[in-house]
Amino acid sequence: MLTETGRVVAIEEDSVWVETIRKSTCGNCAAQQGCGHGLLNRIRDGQRGLVRVLPGEFAPNACRVHDEVSISIPEEVILRGSAIVYMVPLAAMLAGAALGSSVLPWPEDTAALAGAVFGFLAGVITVRWHSRQHRLDARLQPTLVAVRRVAPEGSVELQLR
Repeated sequence: MLTETGRVVAIEEDSVWVETIRKSTCGNCAAQQGCGHGLLNRIRDGQRGLVRVLPGEFAPNACRVHDEVSISIPEEVILRGSAIVYMVPLAAMLAGAALGSSVLPWPEDTAALAGAVFGFLAGVITVRWHSRQHRLDARLQPTLVAVRRVAPEGSVELQLR
């Protein structure tokens, strides 16, 4: 399970909105110069992100705005999602290039390029469709694992687990 801490900013009937702060872990990584995540962290380090979190074993009204919470998501969800986002458009692009060069009546390079562009777009549309189909699947959503109630003056009142 991957966990992150954040602060509750809004509460809905069936979920909680949590504000997280992106933390850079790139200082200890050997691949920091060639990694896309490292580049994004340098551009957007410290910016806040909002995450819709399912309450899990907590009731949404167990949280209050400004409470500090821990959220988690299974590692396999991240791995599977990354594979889908990267591999589906790539495979569709390669299949489109092969199909375009063998089917289209244009010069081979032009047909392969047209097929690759069409295949890539089809792959992106497929990923978007997959994302919309599974957006409400509770197994793929982050969930609350701990709530730390924060008193108005900033001291911690109690911790729920």
